[in-house]
Amino acid sequence: MEAYTGFASLYDLFMDNIPYKEWSQYLTRLLHEYNVFNGIILDLGCGTGTITELLAANGYDMIGIDNSEEMLNKALDKKSKYDSNTLYINQDMREFELYGTVSAVVSICDSINYITEPNDLLSVFKLVNNYLDPGGIFIFDLNTRFKYQQMGDETIAENRDEGSFIWENYFYPEENINEYDLTIFVPRNDGLFEKFEETHLQRAYSLDEIKSTLESAGMNFVTAYDAFTHEPVNDTSERIYIIAKECGKQINK
Repeated sequence: MEAYTGFASLYDLFMDNIPYKEWSQYLTRLLHEYNVFNGIILDLGCGTGTITELLAANGYDMIGIDNSEEMLNKALDKKSKYDSNTLYINQDMREFELYGTVSAVVSICDSINYITEPNDLLSVFKLVNNYLDPGGIFIFDLNTRFKYQQMGDETIAENRDEGSFIWENYFYPEENINEYDLTIFVPRNDGLFEKFEETHLQRAYSLDEIKSTLESAGMNFVTAYDAFTHEPVNDTSERIYIIAKECGKQINK
């Protein structure tokens, strides 16, 4: 069952508890710390484009890539609403292509966790390194193993007038895989509901695994933070931010 098909229509509704504005402000501060005040930024796994459009409002020229056409349709609605110049592209982040390099790449809201195979993660990091300007910055977040362990095996359900969902969560510690099976009910104009079923898989990576993969991809690991702070990652961090830097290209003088 393909992820983010039926759920795309209700994603923003059920994610309305996420403080996206604060997340984008934190991300912008990190970009400023590494002297990325303008230029082109690629948002990998941009989803419905909320973070993408907030960064565009902060003065960046944005490109958003996602492999869900349904999610990108929602992003295009936001582009129209905010009258931005964001370029949205329907591509898989494991094999994305750009016409040139960018000042920075960001990937927020645990998009990288969806890369469940280590070899695929290496491919993503190699592509990021390839498409970054010399010395360009890569900032991404990750859900941690601790968070998935805390979630464990549980069922969450929510019912609203605009739609309903049932979320059945399972964590497989030996594989470091978190699975959630979604059943979504979307109201139709005739008063009935359309049912969608999706399975989402995410992988928990240790910080050492991330560092090693970045190094293998030719990138330099810079630092990692407990999310939304400048504090180091700890054993109870549920979300972490990682900053890496492009390595290998020469700056023309």
